[in-house]
This record gives sequence, structure tokens and C-alpha cells, in this order.
Amino acid sequence: MLKQWPQVALGEILAERNETPDPALVRTGEIPIISKIRFSDGGIEYRTNSETNTKMILIHPGDLVLSGINAMKGAIAIYQPEMSQRAAATIHYAAYEVNKEKADIRYLWWLLRSQYFQEILSQQVPQGIKTELKAKRLLPVVIPLPSLKDQQWIVGKIVEILGRAKEILILQEQIEVSSQDLILNLHMQNSNDNKILLGDILELHEERIPISVGIPYPQVGIKAFGQGMFPREPVMGGETTYKHFNYVFEGAIVLSQVKGWEGALAVCPSQLVGYYASPEYRTFRCKPDYAIPEYLAFLFATPWFFNQLSIFAKGIGGRRNRIHPEQFLSLSVPMPNITMQDKILKVFNKLNIVKFIHAESSPIFDAFIPSIQDKAFRGDLL
Repeated sequence: MLKQWPQVALGEILAERNETPDPALVRTGEIPIISKIRFSDGGIEYRTNSETNTKMILIHPGDLVLSGINAMKGAIAIYQPEMSQRAAATIHYAAYEVNKEKADIRYLWWLLRSQYFQEILSQQVPQGIKTELKAKRLLPVVIPLPSLKDQQWIVGKIVEILGRAKEILILQEQIEVSSQDLILNLHMQNSNDNKILLGDILELHEERIPISVGIPYPQVGIKAFGQGMFPREPVMGGETTYKHFNYVFEGAIVLSQVKGWEGALAVCPSQLVGYYASPEYRTFRCKPDYAIPEYLAFLFATPWFFNQLSIFAKGIGGRRNRIHPEQFLSLSVPMPNITMQDKILKVFNKLNIVKFIHAESSPIFDAFIPSIQDKAFRGDLL
């Protein structure tokens, strides 16, 4: 429930600065020029040169700085230089002095960047912000404002909760890296120095489906660096110059000829069986009694394996060579026999739970931030 805090117009706690910097000090670099405010964390970046043909505003240490164009995307910063120097920015920015007797600048920073404030803004500015968020639009906006003491407590609680959540995510990432290391170690230890060519256990197998006009063909894509396969929008027959697509069958190993050198390789998961891939994606299958597709899926996702593919990365940028099937099949790697693969796969599947938890946690964490902010600014954390 929303606490009964006083309703205060932002103009009562924020005063827009209308000063302009000394051009000479800007030219010499004594007054740095802000180039952007990052959406992600409100961090400030500065220009590397001091040349400007635009009118500028002057910013004082301790000011709240907003990008008029991108404020609602998170481009709001607290100007806190290491030294007590002023800064400049174009007139597309605005600097506000905060009434320290009524408001904590950190509280306002969190508030103005929140989804909760965007809801307030949409209610009080029905036409929305079509161009820039100028002072004449911002300062009349009324917000519920707790006491200075409560503001400081709320900021501390937000920082504490989000800090702990980030620690959990970092720990999960570390655990996932450790699980990748364990997968590779188990693979190497149980290979017993048995090196094979991929062509010993895999063979090129392509089920080429002629393209018919007017028929939708759901597509797959492959992420780089062993991040797996994903569904893409269907391509209608007649809207491509390809004459055929490669059918993605159960257990298919799919290699991007164009990006294979950076780990664009995957084993088809069950939910994508029946999709199609462009001819630039080459499909392989395991030779019976030599390899298990699910086992190879774990191996192909390790940094070690896609680093092996990088030996084919000749050329520069977009001109790097394609990986052709015969090159891929000529790659020499350690490999346990199929009986050992089956045993190790049981361990791999247990380790995969860690990766699943991490993948599921990320969107939850993204939704957690606005949820905590909403509770904080409604007074539910007090």
C-alpha cells in the first residue's frame, strides 16, 4: 500500500541551472564536456576533444544531470567528479541543483530512473514526452516524497537488496564456468590420450528439401561461442534465392560455414527437430556406435572446443574463411569411446542443471529490479 507521503512537485526540490560555461575554459579542457550518460548505470562519459559548435550548459559538482532525449531510457546521472571541477554539456542536457534539506540526490536518481516514475509521468503528462524532457515538463510533476531520513533508508535498502542479488548472479556465473571446466576435465581424463578425427565419428548428412513457393519454412540460427541453437522466423518459399533448405533432423550436428570458426556449432535440441537451415548451415550425424549426439552437445559448448575451430579463422573480419565439411571432419580431438561417453553423459546432465538455473535466473533478476523499486517508492519496504 502506498504510504501517505506528502505530494511534492519536483520544482520544489529541483532547481534548473541556467549557467553557461566559459568558452575559453571549455577549449582548454579545464571544463570537460559530457558526451553521453549510459542507460545501464547512469555513468558519465566525456568527449575526447573540446571542440563544439553547440550551445552549452554548465554543470556543478553534486548536480543531477538528465539527457533530455534519453532520460526515460535511464540517461540520468549524479555529477560527482573526483576533483571539484565543473563540467559542460550541450543544451540537450539539463542540470538541476537539489534542495538538500528536502531531498537526497541518490533517492531522486533511483526514482527518476524507475518504471514507477514513468507511470507517474504518463499519468501527469498524458500526451507523453514526444521530443525532450525539458524542465517545463519535468518540474511540475508531483511525486510522493518521504522524509529525508526515510529517503536515505530506502536508498540503503535498494542498494543492499540489489547488491545481494548481483552477488548471487556472479556466484552462479562462477559455478557455470567451473562446471564447464569439469566437463572438459572429465572428457580429457576419460579419453585416455585417444585422439580421433571428427570424420571417424561423424559424417556429413544433409536432407535437402526443395523450396516450394508460398510454403513457410521455420528456420534455425546458431549463436556463436557454443551458445546453442535458437528458432528464427519462417522464410516463405519464393522469398529467398536458395533452391533448397537443409532439414534439421533429430541428433543433427549443425555447423555454420560462415561463423563456425567462432563456435557457431550446435546439436539440434528436440524442440527444434523439423525446422530448416539455410545451405550455409551444414548438417552432420553421428556414426552408429561411435558417438552420442547429446555428449557432443556438451563438448561443443566448451570454450576449449570452439577454440579448436578457430584454427580455420584465416583472413580478416568478414573475409575470414568458411569452414567446409571436409575441414571440420579433419579436426583431431581427444575422444572417449561410446561406452564411456554414455557414463560421463549422466554426470554432464546433472551439471547442466546449474546452467538451467542460471538461464532461468537472469530474466527473473531483470524483473526483480523494477519490482523492488516499485515497492520502495510505494513505501512497502519501510
